[in-house]
Parts: sequence; structure tokens; C-alpha cells
Amino acid sequence: MKIIGIIPARYGSTRFPGKPLAMIHGKSMIQRVVQQASQASSISAVLVATDDRRILKHVIELGYNAVMTSENHPSGTDRCLEALEKSGLHADAVINIQGDEPFVSPHQIDALANLISKPEVEIATLAKRIHDAESLFDTNRVKVVISADHKALYFSRQAIPFQKNNPQDHWLLHNHYFKHIGLYAYKTSVLKEICEMKPSLLEMAESLEQLRWLENGKSIYISETDVETPAVDTKEDLERLLKSGL
Repeated sequence: MKIIGIIPARYGSTRFPGKPLAMIHGKSMIQRVVQQASQASSISAVLVATDDRRILKHVIELGYNAVMTSENHPSGTDRCLEALEKSGLHADAVINIQGDEPFVSPHQIDALANLISKPEVEIATLAKRIHDAESLFDTNRVKVVISADHKALYFSRQAIPFQKNNPQDHWLLHNHYFKHIGLYAYKTSVLKEICEMKPSLLEMAESLEQLRWLENGKSIYISETDVETPAVDTKEDLERLLKSGL
């Protein structure tokens, strides 16, 4: 199976404009993401999908592949599809790699590639066990409930499942909770299909596009990981990262 990695990289982030070009210890963020992704042994190519010619020029000058995409995509998923179609590359599956995680793990990419290679898997993503109450009740951290056969039952910004008979400070003692890690793999035919779906009520309620796929009957398989790399959503995140020693 031929699998490629696509990195959506928008310039106009509301909270951090120009984020892909932000410098981290002498390298741009997008350079670091591409370098990390290129270390994954399971993908045959890495492609940056951008909406800005400054990012396009920068990536090409570094010697990597990039393609211009529309400014109007509602999500990275839609941007991945346009990039794939414009690139002329053949792929049986695509891995959507977040452009704001400069230390993304190649091993996580390989784990997703292994999962999406299975005939029955249409969409795959990652989850990490939650061990602290702050993460559990932080509505900016998306939680996922996983079935016995490793499929996502539901994603939510709330802590799920709710425990009726236990106080909240005991929830982690009585159940397993998982944080969603936002890497996705899709069979190419399924990527085309989900990009044609209209936004759903569940998606709009939680502002989570993966709920649209579940609501339309798609299965999302989960690979559990012990790794969580820092994401840069704001300038403050970048400042913390620069001070962290990574």
C-alpha cells in the first residue's frame, strides 16, 4: 500500500498569523514538521499543503514538496484532498499530519500507517490515556470513548463517560479516559467521500469534524499511544516551547 503524508499549513491562523514560518531554534516550524514526518519509514512522500505563497516558497527552497491550495477550506481534511489531487501523486491512503506540532513522532505516523493498511480500516487516529484531572476536564482537550474492538464511539470536549455514582475527583480511579491525538489516516477513497459530506449537528455542537464522519456511519479506528508532542497554537505556546529545552 502506498501512503503519503500531507501537512496542512495555513498562514492566516486567527491566534497566531504566520505560524508555519515561526522560528524554533534556528528552523521554521514547518521545516521541523517536514523533517520529523520524513523520518517515518511507512510513507513514500511528504507534501505540504498551504494557502500562502510565502510558505510555498520557503518549503520548496528547503528542498521539500509543497502545493498551493484554496484559502477557503473549512478544515485540514479538505486541504489534504485538494493537495493530493493537485500533486499528481498516487496514494492508497493519506496521513494528515498537523502543521503546528514541530516534534511530531515518526513512530506515531508509522503506527497510523500500520493501522490504515488493514483492509477493514477506513479512517484511523490516535488516543492517549489521561492520568490527570486537569486534562480530563479541560474542554480544549478532546476526549474519545473507545469500543472493545478499538473503534471510536464518540468524541467530546466534555469528560466522557459521565460517572453518575462517583464524585468527579474519583473518576480517574474508576474508569479509563483517553485524549484524542489529532493525527488522521484515511483511505484515499474515503477521504474523497468524507469531504463531500455536509456539516452535521453533532459536529457543529462540539466543533469537531470527526463527529460528522461518525454521524454518517464511518468507523474510526484508534491506535493507543504513550506519546504526546507539544502543539503550538499561540505565541505563548511558542514561548513556552522555546523555554522548555526541546
